[in-house]
Amino acid sequence: MSAATTRSRTPDRLCAEAVDLARAAAEEAAAPGVVGEHAGLESEGDRVVTHFFECKELGYRGWRWAVTVARASRAKIVTLDEAVLLPGPDALLAPEWVPWSERLRPGDMGPGDLLPTDAEDLRLEPGYTGEDEPLPDSAVSEEMAELVEAEDLEVTEAPPARLPVAPVRGSIAALAEELGMRRARVLSRYGLHVSADRWEDAYGSKTPMAQAAPASCVSCGFLVPIGGSLGQAFGVCANEFSPADGRVVSLAYGCGGHSEAAVMPKPPQPAPPVIDETKVDPFPLRPAADSGSVPVVSDEDAAELGHS
Repeated sequence: MSAATTRSRTPDRLCAEAVDLARAAAEEAAAPGVVGEHAGLESEGDRVVTHFFECKELGYRGWRWAVTVARASRAKIVTLDEAVLLPGPDALLAPEWVPWSERLRPGDMGPGDLLPTDAEDLRLEPGYTGEDEPLPDSAVSEEMAELVEAEDLEVTEAPPARLPVAPVRGSIAALAEELGMRRARVLSRYGLHVSADRWEDAYGSKTPMAQAAPASCVSCGFLVPIGGSLGQAFGVCANEFSPADGRVVSLAYGCGGHSEAAVMPKPPQPAPPVIDETKVDPFPLRPAADSGSVPVVSDEDAAELGHS
């Protein structure tokens, strides 16, 4: 049997009438002056009722103080169960939290933003540095392995698996077509310079994004090299979260989506809050002492009174 079916639909009469007890509990738990009018009640079960009171505290629009009271079976005394602040149907709530990986969209990154990549990012893999490559004359190098294999074939006089095929020299037109040069006209040096200047202005080292980047594109794993003379100074960005995704970028350009970014920048200073909830506002818990309170006697007065 579910909890909903065990609750009594009719509130207990004594618990429902304990509005003053519930208000006193809410005022004790809340700051002075923030508990408003009685906003109804709800039966939580047999001889268990929750009273609701409006919350007048700034920043808690639609919230209610919920005070639960109860009484034992055959008892006439209503006791306090708990007093909490709960959101009402029209309460002002924070939006549901969404992970940054689902919240971030291409184009959201601006100058100064940093997007560290995960060490297990599927878009990246270890690059070739040549540091672990054996020397050409090493016994485990590929060149030495091929020589050993060739010597073994000569010793055993076994026919090679594949005979070397002599390259066939084609025509000049075929060679030009293979190199991508068989066109009526090609880009001139002036055209190269004009294109390079245009790309440098759009995605170069002097842009605000590059000035705030942790590193340049020349060391980024998302950079796709291009051929030709322009490849010495430019490449293509392949980071979907970068503002230059799919664009030709200078090798000196950079953004916060660098593949090796690891240090998060300092968070920006937020705007002053409308309601400063970090400031402690003093509230008197008890009324000020009346004029009939015991006066404070100083040490000098006490000494004089003792000698008199």
